[in-house]
Amino acid sequence: MRFLILLAILAHVRAIYFTIEEGKQPGRCFIEEVPEETNVVGNYKSPDHALVTAAGQGGRSSSIVYRVKDPTGALVLEGTAQEEGRFKFTSRVGGEHTICLSTTSASWFGNRREFKFHLHLDVGEEAEDYEAIARLEHLSAIEVEIRRLNDKIRTVRQEQTYQKMREEAFRDTSESTNSRVMWWSIIQTVILVLSGFFQMYHLKHFFRAKKLV
Repeated sequence: MRFLILLAILAHVRAIYFTIEEGKQPGRCFIEEVPEETNVVGNYKSPDHALVTAAGQGGRSSSIVYRVKDPTGALVLEGTAQEEGRFKFTSRVGGEHTICLSTTSASWFGNRREFKFHLHLDVGEEAEDYEAIARLEHLSAIEVEIRRLNDKIRTVRQEQTYQKMREEAFRDTSESTNSRVMWWSIIQTVILVLSGFFQMYHLKHFFRAKKLV
């Protein structure tokens, strides 16, 4: 039962509709958690593409650019969006990947326009085009379904491995934090004890100097 639920979660696709403000940097950015060695496909539509390219009149050229960075900040993919198209990349490092879209031109006199954009992300097994694979490798319908199932199982294993790594990292961080809290408590206790002894010593010598004891 858990396996089927996990498959359903992994089969979920991400579709978002938003606007990109002209000249704003870094533009619109989204974070997608992707396990290591996982395919990601982005299908997009730019309804205002004609308006974007027409912005070249009067010396104002413009286009919409997409950039993908991995958790280390390294650039994974960069390209210029057309009216409709797709981009694809394979994660080399597991973690949060940042997808940013922005325009290449700045607005004049603070008059910033907004361009509509639609992005549909497929991650893992859902990113594969099985119809194209079947044509290329001459696979039957049953063979395609077997390939699909194997890819889905591999995606589940990758996700499990990634979640296990995150859990281990969280556990290490928690243990490190608990250790620091413990040592800080010990240091505070030692400081309080030493402070108490110092005050007693100082008061004893003060009373002796005043010949009160």
